[in-house]
Amino acid sequence: PKSTDFKKVSAKDVSAVIIELNDRPRKKLVYKTPAKLVAEHMTAIAA
Repeated sequence: PKSTDFKKVSAKDVSAVIIELNDRPRKKLVYKTPAKLVAEHMTAIAA
């Protein structure tokens, strides 16, 4: 929540939220996840 005091939140908790958000499909990304889009982009660059 917006009122969360980040001094009381562990790095592990923050990492878990980051993973959860990056694995959530987005309408703006044609229902792909940000993580999937980054992986596709990195594969295209490597080719």
